[in-house]
Amino acid sequence: MPEHDHLAFYVEDLTVGQRFKSKGFDLSIEHIKEFATEYDPQPFHLDEDAARNSLFGGLASSGWHTAAITMRLIVDSVPFAGGVIGAGGEISWPRPTRPGDRLSVVSEVESITPSRSKPDRGMVVLRSETRNQNDEVVQVLKARLVVPRRSAGG
Repeated sequence: MPEHDHLAFYVEDLTVGQRFKSKGFDLSIEHIKEFATEYDPQPFHLDEDAARNSLFGGLASSGWHTAAITMRLIVDSVPFAGGVIGAGGEISWPRPTRPGDRLSVVSEVESITPSRSKPDRGMVVLRSETRNQNDEVVQVLKARLVVPRRSAGG
């Protein structure tokens, strides 16, 4: 659970445009290779020489690794009551993440829709940009999240 769970936000506490910023995460070559070995064992994630001759022109982290790091940073920085519970979304990787990158995430509430059929919750669209130390966007995640309401009458 996030260390700030006592500050949990319910649907009623959120506003469109509200932002949350994560701490940084340092991406090491070892971390990239460890993840790739287990989950995405492609040469451009595992071998510097093979990666130099690939589309990436050098070792790159798996997009799914970037997504997993992003999830961790969102969980630690977006204090939604009940946790960060996904109901679908869209993801894109405009540029690769590299060894030595320091990743951070800025998340912004794009929409809030209280459920009509389930009065105990609502749907929040959260757009999260993962950026490197040069402020370059390496991932965009637009997620639909289920967030509880403080009360059914809300």
